[in-house]
Amino acid sequence: MAKDKDGATDLPPAKTTPATYQDVLDAPPNMVAEVVYGALYTHPRPAPAHAWASSGLGSTLGEPFNYGRGGPGGWWIIDEPELHLGEDIVVPDLAGWRHESMPDFPETAYFTQAPNWVCEVLSPSTRSLDRGAKQAIYAREGVGHLWFVDPDARTLEAFELRDNRWSLLKLLADDARVSLPPFDAITFSLSDLWPPPAPKSA
Repeated sequence: MAKDKDGATDLPPAKTTPATYQDVLDAPPNMVAEVVYGALYTHPRPAPAHAWASSGLGSTLGEPFNYGRGGPGGWWIIDEPELHLGEDIVVPDLAGWRHESMPDFPETAYFTQAPNWVCEVLSPSTRSLDRGAKQAIYAREGVGHLWFVDPDARTLEAFELRDNRWSLLKLLADDARVSLPPFDAITFSLSDLWPPPAPKSA
């Protein structure tokens, strides 16, 4: 590649045609593919700590809110749903719909209705996209609540959409007790989302 007068390497020409759903379908099967503001983003499947946090939160919320066991029920909470929101195609780590806003579970391969709640589990490869363009898309589409879980920092940030802007409700860390909208009907330990330490060898 050529270099400019400052010695910087030229970037390849930008794709002039916006990415489409076909680009998502054509992505390698081991990659998560998203279309955000016309650009195709691909990233590998989550690392173990990321997957543990996402799975742990899904199971913690699923029992009381999906099934009404020890909680009020009334939700569809899904791991890695593919959301088609306008021209954007995004795959959050977790998303939830209240039954009153989506009474029937769709039979399509993806969801076209914006969820009521989204959680992104942050990783080095996706952090800037999750906290930037995707966060803006969720606000644009009227997602009521957004959580960021960071396994490296061992934190949870909970946001609520107010007047089309994200308002931070709370930042929790380590082993804090969690009881936050829209799931404040239950309380759980944030430490449940972090991988347990390896057992000490004898």
